[in-house]
Amino acid sequence: MATGSDRRNHAEPWLPDLCRLPRLAMLFGVAELVVLVIALAPDGGARWTLERFAVASGFALWLALTIAVLLCALRRVLSRLPVPLGAAAALAATFAVACAGAAIVFQLDRNLDVRVLAPGVTFARFATGSAALAVVIAAAALRYLYAIDGWQAQVRASARAQADALQARIRPHFLFNSLNAIVGLVRRDPAVAERALLDLSDLFRAALDTGDDAAASDLRGEVDLAERYLAIEALRLGARLQVEWRREEPLPWTLPLPRLVLQPLVENAVLHGISRLPEGGTVAIALRADDGFLRIAVSNPAPPQGAGTTGGAGHAQAGIGHRLAYAFGPRARLDAGFDAGCYRCEFRVPLDAIRSP
Repeated sequence: MATGSDRRNHAEPWLPDLCRLPRLAMLFGVAELVVLVIALAPDGGARWTLERFAVASGFALWLALTIAVLLCALRRVLSRLPVPLGAAAALAATFAVACAGAAIVFQLDRNLDVRVLAPGVTFARFATGSAALAVVIAAAALRYLYAIDGWQAQVRASARAQADALQARIRPHFLFNSLNAIVGLVRRDPAVAERALLDLSDLFRAALDTGDDAAASDLRGEVDLAERYLAIEALRLGARLQVEWRREEPLPWTLPLPRLVLQPLVENAVLHGISRLPEGGTVAIALRADDGFLRIAVSNPAPPQGAGTTGGAGHAQAGIGHRLAYAFGPRARLDAGFDAGCYRCEFRVPLDAIRSP
């Protein structure tokens, strides 16, 4: 196992968690594979029978389970140690457990005259050989899982950084444009100006939330942010901006979503589409749930393709697609493109799968 524990949060154990069923199944699979390899290897020893293979498989699976339970119980204790020392302690515990288990099996085989083990195998060879093999397998498995945990931590950090970047994009130009539009309303229509300031306050309170769950939202919250954003942009663009919501109920309003996956798409539709057309246009936002997916599409009239108006939109879409893929897995998709003078961006996420943060 490699050093570099500074990559991890010190509050979280660095030793891989073997208490999870998928990881326990992986250990069982590796143990069974090792037995199969040994059985197929031309070692010149005793002939492998079905009975011998079954006993060896049972021993390997029992040993894998015992080691997994032990390392699971010692996870937090060993994680308090530096990575090299903790890894050495974990492998030493593995060696001890495997050696003790092999000794028990050897004595049972000899005392009960089962004769599953080859006659020429000595106690020392069987115990130390089994323990050494268990240590090699445990070291490889722990190193692999350690690398996987580190990669997942980096993905989470990257997703969080992209969410923070998307939040930061709202602050400067949108804030100034909104305040300028509101200033013009203060004398002409104070009530509308007051409502706009409240919308702006609520939008920034949600978008700039710095709590522990700042990267988490739900469908209702994302739609609310988009509505407030559009209400404020309508003050600046006036009749040039038309909005059409298409909600096909029932919708999973409480479905967890990463924060800021809808508002940036709506913002792109306004900034890169409506605001660049003298006559303006309509931003259409469609929401529906069917075939086990939530589908959200944002479309708007846009300047001709290749006019250099979608660079920023492409970066925002890439970040959103990345965060959706991390939150929902490979079944989440984001597609975008031009069609008959309109730019359409649609993402879909499965309704039955969201990963733990």
